[in-house]
Amino acid sequence: MDTRVAGLLAEDGKVLLLEQDTDGPRRWSLPGGRVEEGEPLGDALVREMREEIGVEVEVGRLLYLCDHIVSEKNLHVVHITFEVHRTGGSLGDISEGLDSRPIRGVEFVKTGDLAHLGFSDHFARLVEDGFPGAGSYMGPKSAIGL
Repeated sequence: MDTRVAGLLAEDGKVLLLEQDTDGPRRWSLPGGRVEEGEPLGDALVREMREEIGVEVEVGRLLYLCDHIVSEKNLHVVHITFEVHRTGGSLGDISEGLDSRPIRGVEFVKTGDLAHLGFSDHFARLVEDGFPGAGSYMGPKSAIGL
């Protein structure tokens, strides 16, 4: 099993996204990555946010837990997504070479534009509504539109 953490950083009606290849057709994703062996979830997310977008964050509430199977790799991936709050750093100061998928950009995107970037309308509504039912297992990744 592979465990991944992601951070949802929302400011002024916009969500911070990365432009990079994903496991699916989307080119944009929430920042985050793999939890290393023995690494606490919060520490992993703080590290990933610093490496991928150059921002220091404080980890907030658990938004959702979902999972999916990568059949070609026979791998079960668990995704744990937290709300994060920016505490410092320099947006866009990406640590080159630390991510297996090159990051092409970092951008705040209006929640209304999420569907145009490959996120489902359902996921956009969850973001706009502040994730009602936060802290829940949401089922397969596809159930929330990812």
